Amino acid sequence: MALDYPEPIARLIASFQKLPGIGSKTAARLAFFTLRMDERDVLQFANALVDVKRELDNCEICGMITDRNPCDICSDESRETDKIMVVEHSRDVMALERMQEYNGRYHVLHGVLSPMEGTGPDDLNISQLLVRLQDEAVKEVILATNATAEGEATATYLARLIKPAGIKVTRIAYGLSVGSDIEYTDEITLHRALEGRREL
Repeated sequence: MALDYPEPIARLIASFQKLPGIGSKTAARLAFFTLRMDERDVLQFANALVDVKRELDNCEICGMITDRNPCDICSDESRETDKIMVVEHSRDVMALERMQEYNGRYHVLHGVLSPMEGTGPDDLNISQLLVRLQDEAVKEVILATNATAEGEATATYLARLIKPAGIKVTRIAYGLSVGSDIEYTDEITLHRALEGRREL
């Protein structure tokens, strides 16, 4: 007869399994590693998880995760206001900011169009983008969704929405291979992708 894990360990394993890419064996390994950790470190870890949920929100302007509203980028008056780069997730903004080449503003969609997963335009942060394009003096929208089928479909959809307003719409392309994620791309490749953007 197989021996069951004690209930506290079983709950922790189940919790770790909710994380992306964590299977049962890795979850068990993490749970037993946590058991060996100093109690103070475990409490700090637990508090960090709780703080992420309680202290972070989405910027009311661009949608990026932030601990203040509006976020630091939207509040920065030195940034160019005539360009908005549209990305899938907040972590894409962090990756693009590391290269220190772009000084415009951002807009975070919180995903991409994906009929297979039931994600449509109303599920994304698109309506707020359209409001911004009416209210702000934007001359160019840079579509920086990932080079995946869903990312391309989302970029095409947004271009069709935005172009009738007479705003220049460009798409980063050069340097990013199909299927690659902005989050994991090095700064040089991101710089080339930004420089090689094309109009849609």
